[in-house]
Amino acid sequence: MNFGSGKTKFVQGVLKYFGIENEISSPTFTIINEYHSSSVPIYHFDVYRLADVDEFYAMGGEEYFANGICFIEWGELIEAILPPNYIKITFQKKTDNEEYRTLQIETFGNTYLKGL
Repeated sequence: MNFGSGKTKFVQGVLKYFGIENEISSPTFTIINEYHSSSVPIYHFDVYRLADVDEFYAMGGEEYFANGICFIEWGELIEAILPPNYIKITFQKKTDNEEYRTLQIETFGNTYLKGL
């Protein structure tokens, strides 16, 4: 992932879909921002500043996985402890136009393969 590649902007778009538009920011320093829509809790992590996976465990991070939708910026830093079913989206700035991004979407596990 790249700094400034649009990760938080992407999460803002998803939150807007769920009717959440106020006070959306990057959790760079807080590690996690919690949002509660009428249908599902949404958790936005930025684990870039964590020293290791143990720090994620210490904050109870893995407990969020079963309780709502989790967006994890810099998720490759904790990839070893992610649930068996998840979607990985890699953001890349276009070299010829800084305003555009390329997204690579990969699914892991079987849950998100249904209907493909």
